[in-house]
Amino acid sequence: MYDVRLKSILDNDFYKITMQNAVVKLCSDSVVKYEFINRGKHHFPEGFGAALREAVAKMAELKLTKDEKKFLAITCPYLGLPYLDFLEGYHYDPSEVKIHQEGADLSVTVEGLWYRTILWEVPLLALISELHYEMNHMERDSNEIVMGRTIEKADSLNKLGVTFAEFGTRRRHSYKVQNLVMEALTQRKDSTFIGSSNVHFAMKYGVKPIGTHAHEWFMFHGAEYGFKMANELALEHWVDVYRGDLGVALSDTYTTDVFFQQFDKKFAKLFDGVRHDSGDALEFADKTIAHYKSNGINPLFKYIIFSDALNLEKVAEITNYCKGKIGVSFGIGTNLTNDVGLKPMNIVMKLIGVQAPNKEWIPTVKLSDERGKYTGDPKMIELAKEFLRIKD
Repeated sequence: MYDVRLKSILDNDFYKITMQNAVVKLCSDSVVKYEFINRGKHHFPEGFGAALREAVAKMAELKLTKDEKKFLAITCPYLGLPYLDFLEGYHYDPSEVKIHQEGADLSVTVEGLWYRTILWEVPLLALISELHYEMNHMERDSNEIVMGRTIEKADSLNKLGVTFAEFGTRRRHSYKVQNLVMEALTQRKDSTFIGSSNVHFAMKYGVKPIGTHAHEWFMFHGAEYGFKMANELALEHWVDVYRGDLGVALSDTYTTDVFFQQFDKKFAKLFDGVRHDSGDALEFADKTIAHYKSNGINPLFKYIIFSDALNLEKVAEITNYCKGKIGVSFGIGTNLTNDVGLKPMNIVMKLIGVQAPNKEWIPTVKLSDERGKYTGDPKMIELAKEFLRIKD
């Protein structure tokens, strides 16, 4: 049988840990639902659902080790000891995950208390991706080629003089490939590589875990408090928990234009910068720079983290465009962890509903800056656009 499994409970994106900490503090009774979205229309071979179910069942055995807890306590003191004690006692509950395969189609949903289910998304996508390549017997490039290619990319980024992080857990080819990539990225002492979104690999290779929050943080607030209040309350609650730490705000859950209407001088000064995840990168840079200037803030004291489907060409273009205007950094995902001579998967898992006190489900939506990336109930998407006065 296929032995695809996670090796650590920290084999996850850091923003899942930081959001879980915030959810434990602020939303401990909230119930949510996630759904797998097969954007790339990939076909799954016979037995895939059963193999995924087996891998998910093994996740119940994962526990935070003493060394992992110590790493988090030293590296991320803002998480606090009560949360780390909670995480030490946490375990995945496979009954929260429903997997169904019909022919070549795969359905995966997760449902339960938000503070528990929040950790499922990234490892599920990583497992689906790895099983996809293994069960379809797709042969990747050799370890030497993967490492050599990664070192070439790191050298090119060093020459550009930009800092960058590895953001590729969710659509990695496999654990082994991500491990090779991290090994290659940490070989050179003079590298501009600054860390990984994967907490396990950050610990293994002695680099910084990087991340703040994801779209689901804003999507939840939209369902819970209404679309007009979503950005403001999501940011306010983040500040309440982290008091100035983890100061990068995600901008595009309900489009960047709407975000900047609510990212007022208070937030613009409190947060160190913003993250770009959809739409035209250069246009976003112009809007961000203009927004800071309009609030009397020097953009050179702030920065943008770009993280949308990056490759070396896009990084070079953005770097040259933003030079002398605003600080930049890059989170590179699939182009690092799934550049192995095969086509990367295009899969996501999104928060799709929040349960109201009367047990009815409130659908969530994500609008982003690309219409093709809109997710959620079509009626709710139209309602959000109407409330927020978004025109196509």
